[in-house]
Amino acid sequence: QVQLVESGGGLVQAGDSLRLSCTASGRTFSGYSMGWFRQAPGKEREFVAAISWSGGRAAYADSVKGRFTISRDNAKNTVYLQMNSLEPEDTAVYYCARSTSPQAVPVPTWYDYWGQGTQVTVSS
Repeated sequence: QVQLVESGGGLVQAGDSLRLSCTASGRTFSGYSMGWFRQAPGKEREFVAAISWSGGRAAYADSVKGRFTISRDNAKNTVYLQMNSLEPEDTAVYYCARSTSPQAVPVPTWYDYWGQGTQVTVSS
């Protein structure tokens, strides 16, 4: 069993930055890729970013490319999402998830453990 706990969400203004963290406990963390997804009210959950098990490769949604950076610290069982130049369209609940693959994959069905989510609200 793997438990994922997100933190770092909040209310910010457009143009501000936030750093989300997701700490894992339980079974192996370092051998699996990790991802961030988000869900806005009335919308489907969508891929944001993913990072391979080693941290050497990352994938991003086009909507966040150049503004968001995913990273991980396997010694701390933690994955991060640095979000810069936030826009009101980034408002959503952000979820971290553990993939069944060691590679960075953007497809939700590859992920087997999910956190409870952290709210990010960006005001204009």
